[in-house]
Amino acid sequence: MFDSIRERTPSGSVLKAAFYGVGKAATQILCSSLFLGRAFHGGRVPARGPVLIAANHQSFLDPPYVGSHIYGRQLAFIARSGLFRVGPSGWILSALNSIPINEEGAGDAAAIRTTLRVLDQGHAVLIFPEGSRTPDGQTKDFKRGVALLVKRSRCPVVPAAVEGNFDAWPISRPFPRLFGPRVAVMYGEPIPHDELIKDGSDAALDRLRREIEGMRAQLRALLRRHTYNVYPVAPGDPPLDPAAPRLFGPGSYTAPQR
Repeated sequence: MFDSIRERTPSGSVLKAAFYGVGKAATQILCSSLFLGRAFHGGRVPARGPVLIAANHQSFLDPPYVGSHIYGRQLAFIARSGLFRVGPSGWILSALNSIPINEEGAGDAAAIRTTLRVLDQGHAVLIFPEGSRTPDGQTKDFKRGVALLVKRSRCPVVPAAVEGNFDAWPISRPFPRLFGPRVAVMYGEPIPHDELIKDGSDAALDRLRREIEGMRAQLRALLRRHTYNVYPVAPGDPPLDPAAPRLFGPGSYTAPQR
């Protein structure tokens, strides 16, 4: 049994696998209760074999939230090396299968080598092509180093979009904003490696960005309908009819006063 657990976790440690499992369950419970979190199409992520999952980066909530709705396997994800030096976060990040990357972003050769090794072992790795959290909720340009990783990985890539996480925990706040924002994640269809890179690195990044932004737009519309046009917030958002049907059924949500 323990051998099976070790095979399914990038850390290879039963203790860390158990910690990851507890964290995954806690994330599901907390996000469902505090933010009415929802996930769409988590089953699109292959249950076995190497795969990259590429998502937009809005918040510290993103890694656990994206990972918590992928079933049957544990993820590794890339995190800034500075976070490993803050209190006990180094052990926690290690237990959550984090791969440290330097502050310059996805061009870190050591991080790329480690990621490729994890993929070669048949695991899934979550990456954030923007390199860091968005300052305003909008998706930033993708780092060119991501194209190198995608090219060398020789595995499928699953685009994923998160929305609402910026409202729940923006980069400007030390702690999350509770009981108001709504969060959601959507996973796209796996893109075969050769299909993604056939037209070159720039085209590969453009396609990933289009896929992610398309799903993010769907999530924005759904969340705004549910919250009576309050969340997510962005300049130029059109007003919606307060009587419009809501996404998550007959809840008792009341739009807060601005």
